[in-house]
Amino acid sequence: MPSTPLADTPVKAPVSPQQLRRAILTGAVGSALEYYDFAIFGLASALVFSHIFFPALGAKAGLLASFGTYGAGFLARPFGGLFFGSIGDRKGRKFVLLVTIAIMGTSTMLIGLLPSGTIGAISLVLLRLVQGFGAGAEQAGASTLMAEVAPVKQRGFFAALPFVGIFAGLGLATGTFSIMQHVLGEEAILAWAWRIPFVSSVALIGVAVWIRLRLRESPAFLSLEGAHAVIKSPMKTVITHARRPVLAATLMRFAEQGGSTVYTTVVIAFLGGTVAAKMGLKPSELSSIGTTGALIASMASVITTPMFGALSDRIGRIAVYRGGAIFMLLWSVPSWYMVSTGKPLWVDIAMFGGLALGANSMLGAQCAHFSELFGNRYRYSGVALARELGAVLSGGIAPLLGIYLIGLSDGAFWVMGIYMAVLSAITLVGVSLSTETRGRDLTLLDDAVH
Repeated sequence: MPSTPLADTPVKAPVSPQQLRRAILTGAVGSALEYYDFAIFGLASALVFSHIFFPALGAKAGLLASFGTYGAGFLARPFGGLFFGSIGDRKGRKFVLLVTIAIMGTSTMLIGLLPSGTIGAISLVLLRLVQGFGAGAEQAGASTLMAEVAPVKQRGFFAALPFVGIFAGLGLATGTFSIMQHVLGEEAILAWAWRIPFVSSVALIGVAVWIRLRLRESPAFLSLEGAHAVIKSPMKTVITHARRPVLAATLMRFAEQGGSTVYTTVVIAFLGGTVAAKMGLKPSELSSIGTTGALIASMASVITTPMFGALSDRIGRIAVYRGGAIFMLLWSVPSWYMVSTGKPLWVDIAMFGGLALGANSMLGAQCAHFSELFGNRYRYSGVALARELGAVLSGGIAPLLGIYLIGLSDGAFWVMGIYMAVLSAITLVGVSLSTETRGRDLTLLDDAVH
């Protein structure tokens, strides 16, 4: 493929300040809804679903079934990425972002209306699959759009800004469950209050759709369309021509997505199960410590994620990403020891380091880097495929495998520490397969690495 931009086609860049703000808000609200959806499902899996939908299986098997359902959403995400990523490269970013937000929000709301028992359990799995299918291209679209409209020298910072919505969503979800735990108590949550976070997501849907209807198309896509360079099968082209950037980006997600999932779901389940049993305390008492820690780490990430994105504009995407993976590698075992103490301060420190510093230093650099890795004709497809393959192989498996390993080791904290260290090592392999992309021209048709 040629290595020069579409020189004969004018590129509408930079966009107006109004459109830049609108793109940031579009991505932020979408990310907030996606992670609110996934966070409340993860929290409900750790705290509620085994009692509501899988009571006949017993405590441990019910928890495994709940996290298995949670993982089903990640299994659906690559298929959503394949489907919607291809449409985004053929029809534009705006259309896909409208459709995916509606699918995610509607499925989340319907979960809150499910009956308990077998019918509810089957419906839960189906809605979770639909939720994951819609989410499969949401963040890829938001990061691609933002990278394409951001000023080149500040692309890392601006591309990371919409992902602040991730932590607004995580914070809203964990804050809601934390308030319910302290105000309503376990009995009310299991009886009816668990439905509140799901049904209330309808408000986020309305706001997100309204904002996205006012969004303009990406300049990079318009330049591609104006040059009649849009291809019919972008996903097929990615699979045949972009294997190395897909592999690199997929592996780079292991510590970031896996770490984010582990420090927001498995930690809470570990506290409410293993740690509570060893200390002779109520599960709700220990799990509430975990939700508070996740809330603190999520709020801190609102600052740290764009901060690391801005740092990648100064010293490079690879340097920041590698530094985050090494930090996570070194943090893995000590942080899980802190969690095993059950002491609020140590749990808060462990989750802050794992999420706000470790996982999200990588996310801050990733937002621009993944879009810069792929050529303009199949950027959306490439980012979506790599992101969602990484999500299912790390985030989707993490809770299920984590709970299984904890049970297998009789609650040993170091098992999850080693698990996180392995994910970090895999990410470092992915970083070695990638290349520096800071300042890359996004109208180029070829990939940054071959």
